[in-house]
Amino acid sequence: MKNLLETDYAPYYSLYIDQVEEEDCIEALEENMTDFVQFIEDIPSEKHEYRYQPEKWSIKEIVQHIIDAERIFAYRALRFARFDKTPVPGFEENDYVPVSESDKREMSDLLQEFLLVRKSTIKLFESFSEGMLSNKGTASGHEIKVLALGFIISGHAIHHQKVIRERYLK
Repeated sequence: MKNLLETDYAPYYSLYIDQVEEEDCIEALEENMTDFVQFIEDIPSEKHEYRYQPEKWSIKEIVQHIIDAERIFAYRALRFARFDKTPVPGFEENDYVPVSESDKREMSDLLQEFLLVRKSTIKLFESFSEGMLSNKGTASGHEIKVLALGFIISGHAIHHQKVIRERYLK
């Protein structure tokens, strides 16, 4: 199923799609859900609000960012799967994080929200036919295939998991 062409998504998204080892979108979403939650649960609580530089996001903010981005990518997938050809604007992730107030939340609450959003995303992608997965729409000025959005969702979380491992858990 990961038979995606370079024309199925903007070049930037290869950063995420290339992170995904699974060939099946649903399997990738499920595996990533389990791996990501376990990874975050293993991080000591004193690190949850840690920033490796003052202007960088905390681990809690990264988790909230992953949740927010997944909602946006899933919304795009729904629109495009339903043949909505209205172009969808981009979103500025750096505007979302400061107002999320995620550092005031418990990590367990953030992970519960992540699980609920991810389970909803999985159900959404399970509902798509092959034809729906092949549909394309325009987001942030680039054409993108519904199937690519599923892999982007998984790869985005994997990308941030690697960032946390490399920059926050030294």
